[in-house]
Amino acid sequence: MNNQIFDIKSEEEFKETALDIFNFQVKNNEVYGRFVNYLGLKPENVRELEQIPFLPIQFFKSEKIVSTKDTVKQIFLSSGTTGSVQSKHFVTDLNIYEESYLKAFEQFYGNIEEYTVLALLPSYLEREGSSLIYMVDDLIQKSKNPKSGFYLHNLSELKETLIDLDNKGKKVLLIGVSFALLDLIEAFHFQLKNTIVMETGGMKGKRKEMIRTELHEVLKKGFGISEIHSEYGMTELLSQAYSKGHGVFETPSWMKILIRNTEDPFEIFGNKRAGGMNVIDLANVNSCSFIATQDLGKKLDTNLFEILGRFDNSDIRGCNLLIQ
Repeated sequence: MNNQIFDIKSEEEFKETALDIFNFQVKNNEVYGRFVNYLGLKPENVRELEQIPFLPIQFFKSEKIVSTKDTVKQIFLSSGTTGSVQSKHFVTDLNIYEESYLKAFEQFYGNIEEYTVLALLPSYLEREGSSLIYMVDDLIQKSKNPKSGFYLHNLSELKETLIDLDNKGKKVLLIGVSFALLDLIEAFHFQLKNTIVMETGGMKGKRKEMIRTELHEVLKKGFGISEIHSEYGMTELLSQAYSKGHGVFETPSWMKILIRNTEDPFEIFGNKRAGGMNVIDLANVNSCSFIATQDLGKKLDTNLFEILGRFDNSDIRGCNLLIQ
């Protein structure tokens, strides 16, 4: 089944694989199986994606969500405020995660070896357990570029490196938490031509919250560029969606967003209607591939969506809590 996930070429293939994984997880994931059973749903009657029950993401805080008896190789932990309960994603096969983020990066941006990766994030040693740091650390290694690395605690060196590489016409990916990117442009001004600037989240207690459009306007001006890219991922997923600007995200072929009615979680909306975001992540084959998140969004097309915010009662969470 794992081999099928990353070779999906059509909507029909996605649906067939998703339904196979649904039936597999109902039988092999104790928590998800109980959840489906409590709903009184017969798995054999589920024939469409819209009929699949989505597990509320809060279960990752209280339960061990696994669909296999294989040994857990890594536990990814969500960022959390002091005293809050962290989500835990028990990963039994790190090769699936690595294949997922490498194939997605290649699909949207090309070969990682063509880039210098500059990260405004804590290093892996400082924030062990973060799936984002795991991914970026591996991208840094796979770029095979001596200038690639974590620069959170050295903005002056980052400025020099960034300007030098950009002036030389090198392809650069500057990826960071939003408030750290703001810190950088408040200290220095840039006019970049060859750099992708990618933000990974909001302020989360470090600065006054800004809506994404406002944040991007400030960042565009500070970096002297026309678009800000974004990454959409979370501890509970093994796949990411990317935005190359305008706040429009695209999913790779093994990931899909469905929008649910916030008043009736079993009603799935069509395109252009706002609601709660359900994520199908087929890379989560060994945990749960069907997750009801606390994000609000709108689906624009088959693989395109916008993020509109979060439910008011959801926890403060996100990548910016990586940095305390």
